[in-house]
Amino acid sequence: MKETTAAHRILTASAALLVLMVTANVSAKEHVVGGMSYDAAVSDALTVAANRPEMSVVRVAGQSMLPYFSDDAVIVVKKIEAARLRVGMIAVYVNRFGEKVAHRVIASVAGGWQVKGYNNDRADSTVVDGSNLLGIVYATFNSTGRAAVTVAGTSLPVIETVFAAPAK
Repeated sequence: MKETTAAHRILTASAALLVLMVTANVSAKEHVVGGMSYDAAVSDALTVAANRPEMSVVRVAGQSMLPYFSDDAVIVVKKIEAARLRVGMIAVYVNRFGEKVAHRVIASVAGGWQVKGYNNDRADSTVVDGSNLLGIVYATFNSTGRAAVTVAGTSLPVIETVFAAPAK
């Protein structure tokens, strides 16, 4: 059997997401450019996560993960076991202060995984393990942000917020 390379796995995952987007009638151009409305980002993320109990949808607050996602991006989080984490994945976890955070896995360390925001000078002080891991980022929907009218007048559900913030 032929061994799968990391590049092949990334290409396969990208193709799978494109199929999901087309199936959900989501424009790939909007996601590349990041110019979609917040409501559209929430709606599209909910469509991707629909009927998948291992997935949830959350809003991002913060800039530490730029250019990959920023304030008011909407992400789909897929639950996985901590043993399946790998360097390069973006983990969503609860830090020692009780905050939910989305940061990139940078190293395997004693007791779990070290994570860090792309724009942070240092790694987070909390090690990610099976007790605090919520999942990994499965899909990202960048938005132009939430307008006051959008927040007050939307018919979409209110979604939980995770932080992409300075290391603590």
